Amino acid sequence: MPEKNSSIRLRRQKGRAGLLLRVRRELGRVADPQKAPVMQAYMKSIMPYHGVATPVLKKTCRQLFGRLELPSAEVWRAHVLGLWRGAKYREERYAAIVLSGNKRAVAFQVPAAMPMYEEIIVTGAWWDYVDVVASRRVGPIVKLHPAPMEQMMRAWSKCNNLWKRRASILCQLGFKKDTDLDLLYQCIEPSIDSKEFFLQKAIGWALRQYAWTDPAEVERYVRGNEGRLSGLTRREALKNQ
Repeated sequence: MPEKNSSIRLRRQKGRAGLLLRVRRELGRVADPQKAPVMQAYMKSIMPYHGVATPVLKKTCRQLFGRLELPSAEVWRAHVLGLWRGAKYREERYAAIVLSGNKRAVAFQVPAAMPMYEEIIVTGAWWDYVDVVASRRVGPIVKLHPAPMEQMMRAWSKCNNLWKRRASILCQLGFKKDTDLDLLYQCIEPSIDSKEFFLQKAIGWALRQYAWTDPAEVERYVRGNEGRLSGLTRREALKNQ
């Protein structure tokens, strides 16, 4: 039995490595290398780019992942983290995030997936990774599993990692009328006086999004906290008023 288990682990490791190499090869094939330094400079990225535009990246990922077997949450997480950890180019990490949202992984989007998303947020530590994971991966789990997830988001909002704080503020971006205002305000509160640009921007963005649903409530909140909110946050929050 130990030999069998070891053989299974070895096959899985080879499968994850093989997926990474296929992703790297295909992204390199469809890349425009001349765009790579421009993309890297725009994102202020240490990690280089292949030079793959977003529409091309999504199309390539659909082709690459279309027949990928995802028989269990464990296999899915291993593939996602294999891509994420093994990436040498930024688009390979984007591919990992795309795979994390694969339709066949819907059943795996539960609180047990949060250590994976937390790793991506903490080690990615930049807005292009964090924002999509917060709003499109963490957010749906918050909606479906409010009790444990609200507790987690409140804890994230108070932690020392600014990207987890940002994620807690942005996780309800697409909720509209389903937004839990108490949770949103609780997640904003620990960062409301922050001088950190990425937190000020996140608060303003979250409030602006909710303003499409209830502009009067957002205006009330901004006016009530005018002395604490930064000018950037106030401008962002009231941009559509």
